[in-house]
Amino acid sequence: MPVLLLVRHGRTAANTGGVLAGRTPGVTLDDTGRAQVSALAQRLAPLPLVRVVSSPLQRCQETAAALLDVAGPDGAPRPELVTDEGLSECDYGDWTGRPIAELTKEPLWGAVQAHPSSVVFPGGESMRQMQQRALDVVRRTDAEVAAAHGPDAVWAAVSHGDVIKAVLADALGVHLDGFQRIVVDPASVSVVRYTPLRPFAVRTNDTGGDVSTLLPPPPKADAEDQPSAPSSSPSSDAVIGGGAGGGR
Repeated sequence: MPVLLLVRHGRTAANTGGVLAGRTPGVTLDDTGRAQVSALAQRLAPLPLVRVVSSPLQRCQETAAALLDVAGPDGAPRPELVTDEGLSECDYGDWTGRPIAELTKEPLWGAVQAHPSSVVFPGGESMRQMQQRALDVVRRTDAEVAAAHGPDAVWAAVSHGDVIKAVLADALGVHLDGFQRIVVDPASVSVVRYTPLRPFAVRTNDTGGDVSTLLPPPPKADAEDQPSAPSSSPSSDAVIGGGAGGGR
């Protein structure tokens, strides 16, 4: 199945200022964040992205635009940006815009840390709802990409820290109550491949690794004569002993 790149937006002033930005409009990348996503765009340039889907919030839109501004392999143009509300930040409701230092004193804070599956933010949504809507988007889009571009296609979803952590928790088979153990830094890339039996978490929180192992395999010489030849996409089976690496 396709290679899904889960891209967190670059750094913002809210990240460094200790404020829970949530869905506050107008939160933009800071200078460091813009440098981060510019470097990321160059790093991902060798990958033939067939689709880029983003949260509607400005910091993600800016990140996705930076990725799309850099041409793909051999100067190939990037696809048009797709925006999907399902990748939006968690609706933190009444917590939105408040300092983290203040929120740590709230009775709900302990549940957010230890039992997030039980949390419903006052005036907002539950963390379970956040996870489910994000999974609905990535699963649906992954199937669409596979149908349109084949099982070795590469696409990206640009979203937020908690959202990506929730998607990774599902891929890792981790209960939502354990998702706080996962780290997703600004401008990081995590990689998931879905198969009929299970997802594979290929990478998590990658902020500088080589992406060459994520490239689609070269077409076989006789591909035109055998349009129905088996795909090189990985099976649902895990390799005993760990395999040779490469994620394919």
